[in-house]
Amino acid sequence: MSLGLRLIPPPIRLQDVPEPRWDHVFRLSDDTGLLEHARNAIVRREHGYCVDDVSRGLLIACREPRPSPELLRHTDRYLAFLTHAQGADGGFRNRMSYDRRWLDEPSLGDWWGRALWGLGTAAARGSTGWLRREAANAFQQGVRCRSPWPRAMTFAGLGAAEVLRADPHDRQAAQLLGDAATVIGVPGSDPDWVWPERELTYANPALAEVVIAAGDLLGDEGLLADGLRMLSWLCDMQEHRGHLSTVPVGGWRPGAERHRHDQQPIEAAATADACATAAAVTGDERWDAPLFQAIGWFLGDNDIGSVMYDPETCGCYDGLKADGPNLNQGAESTLALVSTLQHARTLANRSATRPSGGLA
Repeated sequence: MSLGLRLIPPPIRLQDVPEPRWDHVFRLSDDTGLLEHARNAIVRREHGYCVDDVSRGLLIACREPRPSPELLRHTDRYLAFLTHAQGADGGFRNRMSYDRRWLDEPSLGDWWGRALWGLGTAAARGSTGWLRREAANAFQQGVRCRSPWPRAMTFAGLGAAEVLRADPHDRQAAQLLGDAATVIGVPGSDPDWVWPERELTYANPALAEVVIAAGDLLGDEGLLADGLRMLSWLCDMQEHRGHLSTVPVGGWRPGAERHRHDQQPIEAAATADACATAAAVTGDERWDAPLFQAIGWFLGDNDIGSVMYDPETCGCYDGLKADGPNLNQGAESTLALVSTLQHARTLANRSATRPSGGLA
């Protein structure tokens, strides 16, 4: 398969990539949860909280191998926020005002899927037994639901994959993961448009990732091959002049010109997630190259050569436009940066053990 590999060494070295830092995530967090928006680096309290971002916060915090005491305190608060957001039927509210009033009713939108992704990760990787148990309880309440939205099912399926890696006998998680892969569908036969959907919109790498995870964890080699084919094609589509150029707001459609303005950090982070999963499942080091492109996107190896993070605040800018970054540093973008730098740290540690030094 073609992975769109570079023919020259990347301009950024792994040893130059900063460690993941939580400073700005903590700046956006309080004793309730994780505030959604910022004006530059100043939190905008008037916009309140959302389950989407708190779920991301819980997920990424539980990926930390050695969490600090401060991160552990915030992890507990993120989990409490999600359990408060969950309705009796397993759905989730999404938005809470700064004065702690819910602004919607429980439902099964993307935030339901992201909540299950965060809860599944916490149930599998949480640093304390009580946190793993409480996250598992909330996950089990939500796992019975099914959303009509493919991306909501995708995010929930990724949470189910985390649970299955920890407990391969969890039947409800296995069923949800299989249902998520079924909703996504199979890649097409047209080599110019392999994607199972007629357009590329948002969170595209996550769709390929959940199919890969389903093929691996459910023992379905055909499904695994489908997911790897989807991701390989997507990596080729998103490579532009040797660097990552993510599907922007507005998407791409077959036969239409591909514009490249208004790229979102969460798309680069999703690419890193999917490539890291593909590498872990297959043991194929060729996936390290598109993973490194996703890392490089944040460090200035992108369409306009703009660094996407603020080294003073440790926050990430909210979007890459044709004339430069959107300088606001919200929760979604900053968590995308932290998540991708976590992968960079893992890749650097793995590369250091190779005889040739790998990408380092």
